Amino acid sequence: MYRFVLTRQWVCLTLIGLVLIPAMIKLGFWQFHRHEHRVAQNELIDANLKAKPVPMTEVTSPGHVVPRADYWRAVTATGTYDPAHEVVVRMRTSNDDRVGFQVVTPLVQADGRVVLVNRGWVAGGDDPRAYPPVPAPPAGEVTVTGRLKADETSGGSGIKDRKGLPDRQVMLINSARQAAYLGKPVLGGYLELTAPLPADGKPEAVAEPDHDSIGPHMAYAVQWWLFTFAVPVGWIVLVRREKRDRDAAAAAGTGAAEREPLATA
Repeated sequence: MYRFVLTRQWVCLTLIGLVLIPAMIKLGFWQFHRHEHRVAQNELIDANLKAKPVPMTEVTSPGHVVPRADYWRAVTATGTYDPAHEVVVRMRTSNDDRVGFQVVTPLVQADGRVVLVNRGWVAGGDDPRAYPPVPAPPAGEVTVTGRLKADETSGGSGIKDRKGLPDRQVMLINSARQAAYLGKPVLGGYLELTAPLPADGKPEAVAEPDHDSIGPHMAYAVQWWLFTFAVPVGWIVLVRREKRDRDAAAAAGTGAAEREPLATA
């Protein structure tokens, strides 16, 4: 009765369905895990932003790799800015998606160790290879507050670390490389400045990371799992339709054969 499902056409269709089912289940779980990761990250960001600021020296040191649990943690540092060794980070976007530079200024502490401070974003000039106009940092000893960030790498950020850049321009914020440039010990990671901010808003402070949106990953996971159920259901519908069409064709053929002798009599 259903022997037609053993034909080449139906065997191929069935095999395609059997391949699609586990693939879509896996894609659904992939999106679900991305949803879980996003939720956990939002909780981490929220907790670290709300935490009481601690001295940066308590959570990092020269050569220290900032763990994910400390990302965006509120930290403070006290020292004197060293604008002579300031660098700018190329190809960074502002809060409204304009392309420019981020300004990283060393903050030299009393013990000689350095904190890299990302003071924010500035626009470039007419010449993309020229050092952009950067407002001077405050003079004298200052205490700054900000978000602790991990050293940037090409593998972690996806940003290619280009060579042959103009003087005092970099692609990545990396404490080890700045330590080599400065000839001084630099605390691992860097501080993303939140206070005090310049009265004129220049450099433009880096916006707080988004930790409210959970993204569409859960919806995508549900969609993939619905598609998974749709495959066997669709296969059954097609089989029943094929059988119905075959039965109708067989009945029509039998009726024609029974009427043929009457027509010739």
